[in-house]
Amino acid sequence: MKQIKYDQYQLIKLAFSKLVFIALFTPLMMTACSDSSSSSQTNNKIDYTKNYPPSNGGTLIDAMTGEPSGLIAMIAGESAASAIAGNIFNSLLKYDKNLELTGELAGSWDVSDDQKTITFHLKPNLKWADNQPLTSDDVLFTWQKVTDEKTRTPYGSDFKLVTKAETPDANTFRVTYAQPYAPALDTWAGLHILPKHLLKDQDINTTAFARNPVGSHYYKLEKWKNGQFLKLTRNENATQGQAKIDNLLSRIIPDKAAQFLELSADNIDSMGLNPIQYARIFPARPDLNKNIALYKELGNSYTYLGFNLKRKPFDDVRVRQAINYAINKQEIIDGVLLGLGEPVASPYKPGTRWSNPELKPYPYDPNKAKALLKAAGYEDHDGDGILDKDGKPFTFEILTNQNKEREMTGVLIQRRLNDIGIKANIRVLEWASFLGRFIKPKEFDVVVLGWSLSLDPDQYSIWHSSQQAPGQFNFISYSNPRVDKLLEAGRLELNPDKRMKIYHEFSKILLEDSPIVFLSAGYGLTAIHKRVRGISNPAPPAGIGHNTYEWYIPRAYARNEMSEH
Repeated sequence: MKQIKYDQYQLIKLAFSKLVFIALFTPLMMTACSDSSSSSQTNNKIDYTKNYPPSNGGTLIDAMTGEPSGLIAMIAGESAASAIAGNIFNSLLKYDKNLELTGELAGSWDVSDDQKTITFHLKPNLKWADNQPLTSDDVLFTWQKVTDEKTRTPYGSDFKLVTKAETPDANTFRVTYAQPYAPALDTWAGLHILPKHLLKDQDINTTAFARNPVGSHYYKLEKWKNGQFLKLTRNENATQGQAKIDNLLSRIIPDKAAQFLELSADNIDSMGLNPIQYARIFPARPDLNKNIALYKELGNSYTYLGFNLKRKPFDDVRVRQAINYAINKQEIIDGVLLGLGEPVASPYKPGTRWSNPELKPYPYDPNKAKALLKAAGYEDHDGDGILDKDGKPFTFEILTNQNKEREMTGVLIQRRLNDIGIKANIRVLEWASFLGRFIKPKEFDVVVLGWSLSLDPDQYSIWHSSQQAPGQFNFISYSNPRVDKLLEAGRLELNPDKRMKIYHEFSKILLEDSPIVFLSAGYGLTAIHKRVRGISNPAPPAGIGHNTYEWYIPRAYARNEMSEH
């Protein structure tokens, strides 16, 4: 399961092994019953420049903007779920700090000479948090579930390419593909292994396990209070050894301004900042700079405006291209992101080999937009300033989730569309409702959303025409036979240079078709309190979150535990 997922945040914060950093430390503590102002004043008197040796204990408090829909990542498919679940479950493989694959549950693996068979050798004496043995049967069971037609998952296509899966013994899992599959190892770095003994008789789509999971990673779920927080505590049976911090607590605070107040009052330790907080507020607050460190990294994510291609007039490429020309992307980068972002013209991280350097974003050109709309039959026949066709005005709704940057982006798009005679209304929804009522059943006109992506360039699950069922990722209903063939070829090509050419061609067609408008690739802007130690500086390729299990809070800096309510 490659880490492609709906990104309910502006952008995934800091990339690391499973490409979800605030993944590993999104769990935090709940609301304080104490006076936050006195907490802040006390905090300001502490000298955080002293060095202390690594120690165990403490609670790390973070804030997240949205609540997970469940903690089985293959079902949930969104970044909030993967963020928490990444602390609870293991995969066979993971990415290290240099973005090289290494073992997690697997101690080693072998690839056959014909590149069709992979044999994973599990580490010995693995256990689940409930003290039951973790064996190759659990891996086989997870593969069976992710490929089951009854399982509502967007990730199944990767694993359905396996023609045979077997368990020669309790510590060995072997898969065989019909043909060499280029992203094979990457997919096994993203699939969370689930416990067969707890799920074998359950409907994985509706099981209560999603709210009360049992995993094998550094932490286990202790408490989940709807709309308020999720608290994790250290798992004594953790397969990777023991993390240094005892508790992770994720407070659910949808509003970034409210998160910032909690950070300023020393009620949380970490949050993702918006550009205004990062570029304007922090420089003007020396008291915050004394206690809090800032991190900026370009993540593996981008923001886009996407069309429902099953609805008119978005089935007309001229209309989509017109809207693309009508949107001023640099205005969004400058006005919403305060310059803390990069323009994008393909669904890949700028500067990587998979990003086609010959492609450029559609320039801001309202005259060209108007000409394309006229060619598509849209003119202002009644003189009211709104284009119409066949007696119907050109008006539609832009949906997005509760995210201030996306809301501001929507307003700028709305204004530019109005300039060319299109009336767009903006509707902002809570994440779970947005996903469940509108995205999965495809009940929308246009959305402003984000994708967070895998290190592997395969995007079959987003763009292939076969991936349009409810709950799958091609919810905009994009279909292009040429793209389908390129995506199929890219998965089978093992030569990196040839594979790069395939994805460059795929990106070129996608840009021409404009099923989405690429808006920006923003920077992950993260604030972490200086009481938290063990953070790599400078950051390695995988980002600062690559070793969160080694982060620690010196006893001298540990906060007084806050009471839950």
